[in-house]
Amino acid sequence: METPVFEDIDPADDCDCPGCVHWRRVLPRSTGGHPAAARALILAAAASTALGAMHAAPAFAAPHIPSRPGVPAGDEPDTPQGRKTPLHGPGGRPAIIKAPVTTRADIIRRAKLWVAAKVPYSMSAYWGDGYRQDCSGFVSMAWNLPGNEWTGSLDQYGVRIAKDDLQPGDMLLFHNPDNPQSGSHVVLFGGWTDYTHTYYLAYEETRPSARKQATPYAYWSNSARYVAYRYKGLAGSTAGGEPGTTAPGTTQPDTAKPEAPEATPYPGAAYFGPGANNKYVTQLGRMLVKRGAGRSYTSGPGPRWTDADRRATQAFQQAQGWRGDDADGLPGAQTWTLLITGGGKDVGAGAAGPQAPSSHGVPGYPGRAMFRPGARNEYVTRLGGQLVKKGFGKYYTSDPGPRWGEPDRRAVEAFQRAQGWRGGAADGYPGPETWRRLFS
Repeated sequence: METPVFEDIDPADDCDCPGCVHWRRVLPRSTGGHPAAARALILAAAASTALGAMHAAPAFAAPHIPSRPGVPAGDEPDTPQGRKTPLHGPGGRPAIIKAPVTTRADIIRRAKLWVAAKVPYSMSAYWGDGYRQDCSGFVSMAWNLPGNEWTGSLDQYGVRIAKDDLQPGDMLLFHNPDNPQSGSHVVLFGGWTDYTHTYYLAYEETRPSARKQATPYAYWSNSARYVAYRYKGLAGSTAGGEPGTTAPGTTQPDTAKPEAPEATPYPGAAYFGPGANNKYVTQLGRMLVKRGAGRSYTSGPGPRWTDADRRATQAFQQAQGWRGDDADGLPGAQTWTLLITGGGKDVGAGAAGPQAPSSHGVPGYPGRAMFRPGARNEYVTRLGGQLVKKGFGKYYTSDPGPRWGEPDRRAVEAFQRAQGWRGGAADGYPGPETWRRLFS
C-alpha cells in the first residue's frame, strides 16, 4: 500500500525568494509554508513509499496551533503586513509625510467601501485606489494617507488616546518591534456595541477579505498590547490634546466646526430602541430637533424612546444619503458622531420624517419591548382597541388603555389560539405575525 503524499490546500504565496518563485511555477498547488520545506515533505513521503515493504512510514507531525479558550474558531485573523510603500507599489508616487485633513464620517465611509467590495487580503497586491490590501494599507486608505504605511509607522500620524476617548475613525494598533510579522495588526474603531464597552465594531483588512465585525476590546489576541490613536488630521478635532489646542501636524481650517470639549461619547446601541428610557434618548432628540428633524415630534423629546425618535433619526440618516440598514432609525456610532460634532447634512425643510414601517398594508410592528409587564405606551392602547374590534374584548373590564396588563395578554392569547397556534406560539405576547394578522 502506497503512503499518500499530503498537500496543504492553503498556499503561502507571499514569499518572493528564488526557491518560492520556482516551486510556484512548477507545482500545481503550494504545499504550505516555504516551498523548500514542501519539496522535502514530498520527497520524504515518496521515499517512504519505496521503503514501505520493510518499515512502516513515519507520520509527519502537524504544526502546533496554540489554543485560545473562548475565541471562536475563525474569528481571529492571521494578518502579517507589508512594509511601507508608495501608492500603487514601488512604481507609485513617493510618500510625503503629512496628515491630510479628513473627517470621521469620511474615514468610516472609505472603510465601508472596502468592506462592501470584499477587498481580498494581500501583502503584495494593490487595490484600484492605490492602497496595499493588508491591515496597515487598509488604515492608510481610510485615513486618506499619501502612501501605504505599516504598523511600524502608522503611529506618527496619530496621537495616543485613552480607551474611554475612543470614537469612530480612531485606530487600535499593535506593533511587535521584535518580530513585526508575529502578531502585528491594526484595526479601525467603529463604535461600542454596548454600554459595557467590552465589544466594539472593528473595521479591518484580514484574510480572506475586508470585514466589519463585533470584536472584544482590544482584540482577540495580544489585547493588552494594542494602543489607541486618534488621527492628527481630523477636521474640527483636537485629536486627543487638551481642549482648545491643536495636535502637532493637524491642519484645522477656519470653517471647521470644532468638537465641543463636553461632547458625549456614543453610549452604545443598548441605550436606544423600544423600551429604552434614559438621558441619552433626550439628548439624541434635542440634537435631532436642532438639525431640522423636530417635525417628527408632537411633544418632547423626552427620555423614553418613542416612534417619534425613530422617525427623526431616520430622517437625519436619510439626509446623509444613507439607505437600507444604514438608515434604520436607530442611532449608531456614526449617526451619533455626526450629531454631537455638528457634522453631516441637516434634515431638509420639506422632510416630514419617514412614516412608520408597515407590513402588508398594516401599521408597523413596534417590537416586543412595547408589550411586556410594566410597559405603558400608545401601542398597547392600539393593540387593545383592535382586539376588541376583532371580538376578543371579553377580558377587558374597561376600555383598553396604555398600560400592559393581564387582560391584554389573555386577549392576545385568545386571538393567537384562534389562528390555530399552540404552545409558545400562543404565549399572549404579540409578535410581528400576530400584529400583522390582527391589523390586516
